[in-house]
Amino acid sequence: MPVPESGAPHRSIQESARHGRLTARPRAVEVKAQQPGTYRTDRQALLRVPSAPPPYRLAVVLHGAGGSAEQALTWLRPQAGADGLLLLAPQASGSTWDLIVGGYGPDVVRLDTTLADVFQRFPAEATGVAIAGFSDGASYALSLGLTNGDLFGAVLAFSPGFMAPLLRHGRPRIFVSHGTADRVLPIDRCSREVVRTLRDDGYPVTYREFAGGHDVPADVVAQALRWWNTP
Repeated sequence: MPVPESGAPHRSIQESARHGRLTARPRAVEVKAQQPGTYRTDRQALLRVPSAPPPYRLAVVLHGAGGSAEQALTWLRPQAGADGLLLLAPQASGSTWDLIVGGYGPDVVRLDTTLADVFQRFPAEATGVAIAGFSDGASYALSLGLTNGDLFGAVLAFSPGFMAPLLRHGRPRIFVSHGTADRVLPIDRCSREVVRTLRDDGYPVTYREFAGGHDVPADVVAQALRWWNTP
């Protein structure tokens, strides 16, 4: 994948990263044959290419604390297959995402570079880019989604703990789910507070509570994908 050269462009990317801003955007590219399957990028992300023809709808999928890119794909991939979604699952540079352990930085740079490469190789619908996550990944998805709502038209947050955007751009649609018996991130002080704040701020939010713990039930994922595919 391309690595930023030294000098002004590199400094610009670093400056954007400190605020959680992503600069990569979908672009018109020549369609090249690509075998369906799951591939590892040189920045440890996983890219799942569907068998459906382009242009693609792209979902960035973020794992939870202590998790992996492989785990992030397990709960979304079975449901996404029928919809022909291009899935990108990045790997955090630490045990969880940079925002949660000290502030935006290395993970934003890695994701931005990976997205730029994906957009160079695959024709993605400009209005069909979403970010999703579970647990810490959901908190990060909400934070990056609000910061980059001019890139992500939708945010799918499964059992988030919080959100912390430093800047806000665009007005993404938001889907939030949470288990009523969640002992890891209790629903009262997590999703219920997050959803209340989002609605007070005027964001369009679809909220689903389910009887269960810290989990991503298959039926909730299916509902979230139907919601995303039906604006």
